[in-house]
Amino acid sequence: MRMAIVLVALSVLLSACGSSRVVREGGAQASTARPGQTVTVKRGDTVYRIATSNGISPLDLATWNNIAPPYTIYPGQQLRLYPSDGRTPTRTASTPTRPSGQSSTTRQPAATPAPPPVRSSVAWRWPADGQLVNRFAAGDPTRQGIGIAGSSGQPVKAAGDGVVVYSGSGLVGYGELIIVKHDDEWLSAYGHNRARLVNEGERVRTGQQIAEMGRSGAARDMLHFEIRHNGRPVDPLSYLPKR
Repeated sequence: MRMAIVLVALSVLLSACGSSRVVREGGAQASTARPGQTVTVKRGDTVYRIATSNGISPLDLATWNNIAPPYTIYPGQQLRLYPSDGRTPTRTASTPTRPSGQSSTTRQPAATPAPPPVRSSVAWRWPADGQLVNRFAAGDPTRQGIGIAGSSGQPVKAAGDGVVVYSGSGLVGYGELIIVKHDDEWLSAYGHNRARLVNEGERVRTGQQIAEMGRSGAARDMLHFEIRHNGRPVDPLSYLPKR
């Protein structure tokens, strides 16, 4: 049974980057990790049902429990509601409580600073040509990757050597999606494709075309690209070559 992720759409805000502009594409639900808590799978349960009933995205629940495609779970199986290291996902800071007598002016929460990049063994390459229209923001579940605008049918290429571990359209909000596993720590994801050109289990090389750009699950022709380290999204711009 393939997992459906409750990611109705992607809400993203462009940072200043050349002639960049603000692009908004919807919203998404943040996961609420529950350190130390587990659930026992009952007959009829799915990753989607357990995740959404506990305030967690299906993708995070699958990652935290090492559930691989096609995301099959079994009655009696115990699933963690938190990452294996017990830490909760990074979030934006909460607005502090206003002391008595202080001005009631509302302040926006401060963004959590991005952690320094983790050294990667992957020789990353850009997966597509085009304008950067969406940027990563640490702690924001709606901005876990970057968006590269282009035209329908434009080549989407593997950003590094690896094996295709997912090729399908079962993760709602990503459209036609491909996920490549590069090693035990690193994954890359390619969403909103018009067509997928590789199958699960297929080995791909850096620069090999794996899909055609499209707008499945998006409002425009674009590629949504993510890099994940041990299941956690990191800023692709910290790893891709400067251009």
